[in-house]
This record gives sequence, C-alpha cells and structure tokens, in this order.
Amino acid sequence: MRHITLLFLTGITLSFCSCRSDFETVSSTGNLTFSKDTVYLDTVFTNLSSSTYTLKVYNHSKNDINIPTIKFNKGLNSKYRMTVDGAQGNKGKLFKNITLLAKDSLYIFIETTVESNNTTPTEFLYTDQIEFDGGANLQKVELVTLVQDAILLYPNRNADGTTETLPIDGKKIDGFYLDKNDPIHGNELHFTNKKAYVIYGYAAVPEAETVTFDPGARVYFHATSGLIVSKKASIQINGTTSTTDKLENEVIFSSDRQQPDFAYIAGQWGTIWLQEGSTNNKIQNLTLKNATVGLLVENNDGTTTSIKNTQIYNCTHYGIQAKNALIQGENIVINNAGQSSLACTYGGNYKFTHCTFYNNCSSPEQVAVYISNYNLGSTPETKDLTGATFNNCIIYGSYSNELLLSKKTAASFTYQFNNCLIKSNITKDPNYQFDTDPAHYNAIILNKDPKFFNPNINNFNIDNTSSAFAKGNSAYIIPLDILRNTRTLPPDLGAYQNKPFPKTK
Repeated sequence: MRHITLLFLTGITLSFCSCRSDFETVSSTGNLTFSKDTVYLDTVFTNLSSSTYTLKVYNHSKNDINIPTIKFNKGLNSKYRMTVDGAQGNKGKLFKNITLLAKDSLYIFIETTVESNNTTPTEFLYTDQIEFDGGANLQKVELVTLVQDAILLYPNRNADGTTETLPIDGKKIDGFYLDKNDPIHGNELHFTNKKAYVIYGYAAVPEAETVTFDPGARVYFHATSGLIVSKKASIQINGTTSTTDKLENEVIFSSDRQQPDFAYIAGQWGTIWLQEGSTNNKIQNLTLKNATVGLLVENNDGTTTSIKNTQIYNCTHYGIQAKNALIQGENIVINNAGQSSLACTYGGNYKFTHCTFYNNCSSPEQVAVYISNYNLGSTPETKDLTGATFNNCIIYGSYSNELLLSKKTAASFTYQFNNCLIKSNITKDPNYQFDTDPAHYNAIILNKDPKFFNPNINNFNIDNTSSAFAKGNSAYIIPLDILRNTRTLPPDLGAYQNKPFPKTK
C-alpha cells in the first residue's frame, strides 16, 4: 500500500510541477515551517532498512518561493535517504532549486539503513540534519535513529538459486535448521543477551537438540517467520524477573517492526511451534507480542510443558493454542486474540494457577478461554480431556461470555474451576452451572469487574477495590506473583498481587 501511495503522490507531483514552471518565484527567506522539528525514526536493526517517515514543509507566505538546496548535513555520505515531492535528487541526498508555491506544502519521505559502527559508542544513535537553504536563511530539521546491533538468521540460498526450505506436514516452507556449529554465528542454539536477533523464515530446532534463551535475550521476527521445536527437541526459555519497565531480564519475542504505530498490531509474524513429540519444554519470564499464534503446543512425548511468569499479547488467532498437550501454567497473562486467548483443544491435560486470561479483541467470536476434546477433520476426531484445572484465575473480557466449553461424548471431558472470577452469560446449559455444580465449580465469582488498571495497554494490575482482591484459596497459592511480589493470605486472583494504582493528574 505504501508503494501505491508513493506512486500516486509522485504522479500528482509530476503533473503539478509541470504546471508551475511558468510561475515566477522569489528566493527562500528562511521562513519555512515544518510538521516536526525532529524526525525520530524508531529502532532499526543494523544493515536493515527502516520504515518510511514523513516530514511536511509549509510555505505560509503569499509568494511562490525557490529553495536553493535541500540536503543532509552529512552530505552524500549520510546514511539517510529522502525523496522530495516524489523526486529522487542526487542519490536521495541533495536537491536543488525546489519550487514551493504560496500557501502550499511539500512532502519529504525519509528512510535509513545504518550499520552499528556508524553510531555513537554509548547510545547507538545515528543522527543527521536536513538543511534547507543556507547562510542566514538556513533552517534545519533534526533526524534521530536508534540502531540496534543484531544477528540476522535466515534461510540460505541453494546453488540453483532457490531458498532453503523446511519440510512441514508434507509441505515446504521457507526456513532453516539452527546450527550449533555455524561458521559465522557459532552456536545458533544459544540465544544470548549480547545482541538482538532478527529471524527471517522459520528457524527450526533439530531433533534431539535444545535451544536456550538467556535472561534478557531479544528475538525479533520478520513477517511469516517463527520458531519450530521439532520432535525430540526442546526449548528452554530462562528469563528472570526485571526490576524496571525496560524488562531487562525478560526474554522478549516480538515483530521486527519497532515503530510505535505497530506496537499493538496482531499478526506481524508467525508462531512458536512446539511440535508433536517435542520434550521437556520450559518457558519462564517470556513476553511475546503481535504474533499470529503466540505458542502452538502440540501433543508431546508425555513430558509437561512448563509455562511460568509469561505474558502474551495481541495475536491474530490464539495466545496459546494447545492440541492434546500437557501444560502446567503459573502466573500467565494473555490479552487480545481474534479467537481465544487460551485454547485447550483436542483433549490433553492442563493446569493453570494464578493466571489472568482476558480478551479485548474487537471480534464478536472471541473468548478468553476455550476448551474442547475434539479436532474436526482429524483421525480420530476426539481425544480424552483428562483434566483442565483452573485455580485462582481470572477469565474475563470485553464480551458477555468469555468461557466456552465444547465437548463431544465420544471422549472424556474433565474440567474444574476453583476460586476463579469468570465472565459468562450462559445459564441454562448444564456445563455452566457455576453455583450448583461442585464437581466442576467451587467458589466462583461471576460477572464481577476485576477493575484492571488498563487492559488497553496490557496492564492487568489490580488494587484492593477489585472483586478479585483476596478471593483466592491458599491451598493453590503460588507464593510469588508474576513480578515476584509476595502474595498475601488469602491471595488475590490472577497473576498480580494487588497494589495501589498510580495517581493520575
């Protein structure tokens, strides 16, 4: 769409320019105004092109003016590029004799591709200025870019020119196996916090190997990319608690689009796929954002996937999608998924304690938690749900029903909710008898607002006015909350121990 827009603007500009050659102009007097004094090009990765940013230049005078030069302070050596009303100038760096009509404006589109060695040693900032005119009429607009040094992981080119692929379910997808003895990166199965990683295509963990993520590791995924943990392979995410809002010790999986406009947009990359037969998977202190499916966990080899102190936000379909899996989750927070924040499907066994499952997605089909014992089109179609236990949890969202139980009689369907706050408008179905079915429900708080601080920015803290305050059962307590704060007795529901909300002005 951006390219279409640029072509459209270029066409208009060329047509417009051809009409204004007959106008008489006066020289620029240094009285231009700008839509921004400083253009911040958000974080880019070394050697990768940024998104395109816009600067608008205004001539508020009654005269058509001529701007002798528009250029970068660093001249032709600048790492920035620009177009001025669709024109490329001299290598996108220098433009001469630009006409700007009275009471009119022009567009400048700015991009950059920077190496980390072009930045300042302490801040990794690359800066320059766009200079308009010169001498006494000189005006400047600052340019600032944060550059993050990164390790790029991507499929190789084959000798015949094709791209390396992975065989997945009888199909081939762009991807590659991580190599513990890679000649360039060394051990690709060990993600450290020394540099960020940017992944193109799907990176797969070979059979019998383990991929490890150190505290503070940062992994950014390009569109249609992700991570696959193969049969007999393992993933170990070893994040720890952070003490600042920078999440310095969390492991973060996110999109490689780092500008603020993309901060809450779902579906920018694929998924973390724990395939059938993967083993001994452990996920701790992970923040995952803006995927299609956050975690896709399939039937494993009988070992339990442990997920603790983990946040998953803004996924197109599911935050966690489990298929006949074994999962034990503690202090998990999931928000915003087009279908379900948590989906436990095709049977399996699940236990979640002190978790917050919320869905604020605009889709009318969404729920916070979905549980089933079947998978349409599979052979066999049903599998036993031997357990789906929720203790001291919150299941809530923006729609009237946020819990969906869907079962077929051909397989067992065992579930239990203890001391949970649940939003539901279903009253006549026998599976939703919250007050009169102790075999499945105990001490349920129904349709009471938990009063989260701000779900729109994924802040699910509560204070002592919340209906989840001190409503937990001490028998299920996880002593520390998701931020490693000590829980009091009786504990609060959900992933967070209550604290006073910050005062607003």
